[in-house]
Amino acid sequence: MIPSGTSSSLSPSSVPLAVENNPRTGNFGALVRIFLGRTKELKISTECQDQLFIWQAHNALFMIRCLLKVFISEMTEEELHLQFSYQERAPGSCDTGREDLLEELICNLVHLVVEVPLLDITYSILFEAVTTMLVLLSYQLFHKEMLRDGLIYQYLMKERCVSLTSRLVKTLLYNFIRQEKCPPPATHIFDQQSDGGGLLYGLASGVASGLWSVFTLGGASSKPGLEQEQNPLPLSNQSLLLLLVLANLTDGLNDCPNPYRQAVTCFKNTQDTSSIPTEQHHTFQINFNSLYTALCEQQRSDQATLLLYTLLHQNTNMRNYMLSRTDMENLVVPILEILYHVEDRNSHHVYMALIILLILTEDDTFNRSIHEVVLKNITWYSERQLTEISLGSLLILVVIRTIQYNMTRTRDKYLHTNCLAALANMSAQFRCLHQYAAQRIISLFALLSKKHNKVLEQATQSLRGPRGADDSSVLPDYAQDLNVIEEVIRMMLEIINSCLSNSLHHNPNLVYALLYKRELFEQFRTHPSFQDIMQNLDTVIGFFSQRLEAAGTDLSVERVQEVIMKGAQALPNDRLKKFPELKFKYVEEDQPEDFFIPYVWSLVFNSGVGLHWSTTNIQLFSMDSA
Repeated sequence: MIPSGTSSSLSPSSVPLAVENNPRTGNFGALVRIFLGRTKELKISTECQDQLFIWQAHNALFMIRCLLKVFISEMTEEELHLQFSYQERAPGSCDTGREDLLEELICNLVHLVVEVPLLDITYSILFEAVTTMLVLLSYQLFHKEMLRDGLIYQYLMKERCVSLTSRLVKTLLYNFIRQEKCPPPATHIFDQQSDGGGLLYGLASGVASGLWSVFTLGGASSKPGLEQEQNPLPLSNQSLLLLLVLANLTDGLNDCPNPYRQAVTCFKNTQDTSSIPTEQHHTFQINFNSLYTALCEQQRSDQATLLLYTLLHQNTNMRNYMLSRTDMENLVVPILEILYHVEDRNSHHVYMALIILLILTEDDTFNRSIHEVVLKNITWYSERQLTEISLGSLLILVVIRTIQYNMTRTRDKYLHTNCLAALANMSAQFRCLHQYAAQRIISLFALLSKKHNKVLEQATQSLRGPRGADDSSVLPDYAQDLNVIEEVIRMMLEIINSCLSNSLHHNPNLVYALLYKRELFEQFRTHPSFQDIMQNLDTVIGFFSQRLEAAGTDLSVERVQEVIMKGAQALPNDRLKKFPELKFKYVEEDQPEDFFIPYVWSLVFNSGVGLHWSTTNIQLFSMDSA
């Protein structure tokens, strides 16, 4: 038994002793058998409110999980398998038993998660079951290469577990959806009986409360109350992490598809009455409205954002449902807030948020509708008070801010590309851009222009100056910098042109900002990389400049805007050259598991409740990236 206040792991000295003695004593296997014996009656015990029985099963699983975590960090899967096979025996005997306790444990954990209902009295053991499955899968942490066919992987892919795939994935999703807080320790395990409960009650209650304190506080290595404050929803958090780990397992040998990923990619709405295609394996139905609400509420965490990305990218049913919602601001605004606070987020979280926007902007209906949603008082946007702005304009502001941050800090071409792709996808549907959003588009172009001139000047000076034998790399570097900055400038010009060509009369503020900074575009008129795209901008600038000159001098802002709005109606469509529509589609890189598996396990490492691995043997990712 583990007394109150101890850590949620076994002491370092006791673990080698347990490993050394286990072949003779078989204690670990005996403990597993005790747990397996309890699991067969857990569902009935729950129905009968037999809290003592549930508590005993929980304690056994808790100790199994603590031992497993250390075993897995110290030994191979084959050596771990042996720890399950040993039984108590007399000196000189060598019988190791025939039953496969490891397989039985894995299958029973899956059954426990899907069969036992989530109640106050079962919360702790369900949490332990989910956490133990994470621990069993944690071999990946200690290998740099992607594991594709290990022993535990094989057990999860066998019929006994695979037959429960859809139920397991559905249960984990509902655990995430329900967002149940852990119940108070005094109410979820034992209720004091009127007669005082006797010695058994006092002993069991004390140990159980101690275990629960360890569970909710995360062990002695955490500051009291800190982890509980950060993880008020431990079962929800742990279930989501397990779901992401399962969904990102590699396909098996001979291209055998991952059934857990199949279940994530093809589930349907409970309100969808259409028949399920026979070729779709492991599908099920779930309440999309509840899932959508949970996703909107939980985007502050990396794992919820990763789940949203996974569903948008891989589950067509869920993506279509999200895009049909009339309250998309509830989903989009939290994503924009992630990007706005880019300085405080890890790069993977920012990438996921940005790719989500890119996927959403592939849909023209989304690009139109976001300009019809009006938001009030965006308190987290601090550069300027936004008392009223459309969701579309806010999205443009945040993406442009991300580009500017990237230009001055991280200089990540991948981030630039995806930001510009999202703006390009939206550009033909820009409507009634907020004055500040229009200004920021032109300001970004001004920043790019300034950077272009600086790089060009440096390249010119390097050509004129003396060059030694070790200066051969200078010119290629400048040429590469110029090439990159000109690609970005070209894209910005195409975005502006797309808006002017398709919806000029809807965007007087952009025309105003363009005219106000018209001198910025002079140097690019004759540049061979931009001549074609500059024709339309020249036409627009020239057309409206003439109308403003005809309107007189010393015009007020209101009068200028009036001239622009009338001119926009008068400009013939055929005056502007048509260019191919700007459309970009997100495509995962080859071998996406090389990115996602380390990312998912870094989330487990950093966010798993009550899981504290030593960094010594971690091979999958560096501690800096984690």
